[in-house]
Amino acid sequence: MSTGSSFQRIIAITAKELKQLGRDRLTFAMAVGMPLIQIMIFGYSINFDVRHLTAGVADLAHTSASRALVADLQATQVIRIVEQAASTRDLEAGIQAGRLAMGIYIPPDFERRRLDGDRPAAQVLIDGSEPTIEGVMRGLTSIPITLRHGLAAPAVRLFEVRTLYNPEKRTPVQIVPAITGVILHLTMVIFTAMAIVRERERGNLELLITTPVGPGELMLGKLLPYVLVGLVQTTIIIATGHWLFDVPMVGSLLDVYAASLLFIGATLGLGLVLSTFAQTQFQAVQLGAFTLMPSILLSGFMFPFDGMPVPAQWIATFIPLTHYIELIRGIVLRGASLTDMPRQVFALLGFFVFFLAVAARRFRKRLD
Repeated sequence: MSTGSSFQRIIAITAKELKQLGRDRLTFAMAVGMPLIQIMIFGYSINFDVRHLTAGVADLAHTSASRALVADLQATQVIRIVEQAASTRDLEAGIQAGRLAMGIYIPPDFERRRLDGDRPAAQVLIDGSEPTIEGVMRGLTSIPITLRHGLAAPAVRLFEVRTLYNPEKRTPVQIVPAITGVILHLTMVIFTAMAIVRERERGNLELLITTPVGPGELMLGKLLPYVLVGLVQTTIIIATGHWLFDVPMVGSLLDVYAASLLFIGATLGLGLVLSTFAQTQFQAVQLGAFTLMPSILLSGFMFPFDGMPVPAQWIATFIPLTHYIELIRGIVLRGASLTDMPRQVFALLGFFVFFLAVAARRFRKRLD
C-alpha cells in the first residue's frame, strides 16, 4: 500500500513537471530544437577535408610550365586563386590583411630551378596563425605534381614552404587571441541578459519607467559598466597569454582595445536583445548559452572559415565572433591594423547599431 502510494506521488510530481515544461515555451522549444540545430551545425562546420582556401599568386616566370603549375594546384580544389600579385611583399600584405590564406611565389628563373633540381623552384607562403590551414598547405606542397605540356617535375622538392606568423607552430599562439573573443562573448551576452531580467524580476524596471529615463538611456546606462568589465577581461587574457605562454603582440595594443570595444558593444547589444525574450534569469542563461556553440563552431575558432560549406560561411558572416577573431588574430599575430581590415570593423559596428535598435524597439513595446 505504501509502495503504491509512493509511486502515485512520483507520477503526480512527474506530470506536474511536464505541465510546467509545456507552459514554459522557451525552455521546451530549446529542449526540442537545440539538438536538431546543434547536429546541423556540427555536421556543416566540422570539416577536416578543407577546400577552396583563398590563395594569391605572384608568377614572375610567365611560362607555360609556371601557368601549368598554378593550374594543377588549383585543380586539387584545395586552393582558390583570388588574387594576382607582383611580388612576395604583395602576397605577405594579403596574408597580413586576412585576404589570403597562402601565397604562391614563382621566381623569374623558375624553369632553370626546376630543371637543375638543386634548389626549390617556387615558394609557398603560409599563414601560420591558423593551424589547420598550415597542415593542409604542407600536405599539398608535398604531393608530387606533374606539369603539363610534357614537363614533369623532377624528384626534388618543388616548393619551399615559409610559414609566416608562428613558425614554431606553438598552439597557445594560435589559440589565446581567439579565446579572448569566446570568453567575451560568453560573459558579455549572459551578464547583460541576466542584468536586465534581474531588474524586471525585482520590479526595478517598473520603477525606472516612472522616471524621465528613456529606453535608450536605460540601455546605455546598463551597458557601460559591462564595457569596462569586458576591457578588463581583454587585458587579463592578453597579458596572461603574453607572460605565461609567450604569445607575441605584433600589432598595436590600441588596435586590440579598439577591436575589443567594437566586439563588446556588439555582444552587449545581443545580450540586450535576448533579455527582451527571457522571462527569468534561467531563460536568459539558456539563450546566452544557446548562442555560444554556433559562434564557436562557425566563427573559425576551431575550424578554418574557408573550409566550411558556402551556406555555413554565409551564416557565419552574421556572427559577431567571426569578425572579431579575424581582427584579433590579424592584430596580435600578423601586425595588421584596423585600417587593413575595414570589412570586419564595419561588420562589428553594424552589429552594435542593429542590436541596439532592435532592443530599443522591443523595450519600448514592453514598456508601453
